[in-house]
Amino acid sequence: MEKEQNQKQNNNNSETDDKSLEDEKKEKNQEEKNQEEKIKELTPEEKINTLEDKLARTLAEMENQRRRFEKEKDDAFDYGGFSFAREALKLIDNLERSKQSLENDESLKNTDALNKTLEHFNIINKDLISIFEKNDIKSIDAINKKLDPNLHQAMMEIEDDQKEPGTIIQEIQKGFLMKNRLLRPSLVGVSKKTDEKHEKNEENQEKNEIKKWLIELVDWKITHIWTKGN
Repeated sequence: MEKEQNQKQNNNNSETDDKSLEDEKKEKNQEEKNQEEKIKELTPEEKINTLEDKLARTLAEMENQRRRFEKEKDDAFDYGGFSFAREALKLIDNLERSKQSLENDESLKNTDALNKTLEHFNIINKDLISIFEKNDIKSIDAINKKLDPNLHQAMMEIEDDQKEPGTIIQEIQKGFLMKNRLLRPSLVGVSKKTDEKHEKNEENQEKNEIKKWLIELVDWKITHIWTKGN
């Protein structure tokens, strides 16, 4: 029974689809007939104007398609290696992490082996950067710049009253541009003003220290006077 009901349902759906297609064809044919009738009713000058308008629209659409094709072709040429370049940046990151790990190893500090290894790391890093630059991939300036959301991504805020709020004072991960397109943003830490609570705590601490000093001074004077009097 279920199979028969499903079959009937499928037949009904197909019939509905066929009817909708037929209705669309009928509407389209009717529109074409109406347009033909309108054209027949037009004067020769109006027919020429109508054809000129259709021709202008067709040419405009062809020009738009040509521009889209040219843009897609240029993008493919300029940014065809975009994904590869973004993955290649991981090589620079891994080199930097390895370098920091070796530099922080107490057993290797001030050894010839460490110095030679770091020297090779620096050569490899310079070669990679040189290859990137030849392909119009450049690092983003970050330190001491005002935060630009289009280029930088703030990861933390650092209290610093010497800098304007929002100034980049730490670079966690270097960002890169490929031509004018962002390959990846710089991960940075930005400055912020010292919190008022923190300032008040410091101020209260200073006041408490002054009070303590004054109390000790008064106690000392009282003790000194009392001792001298006795």
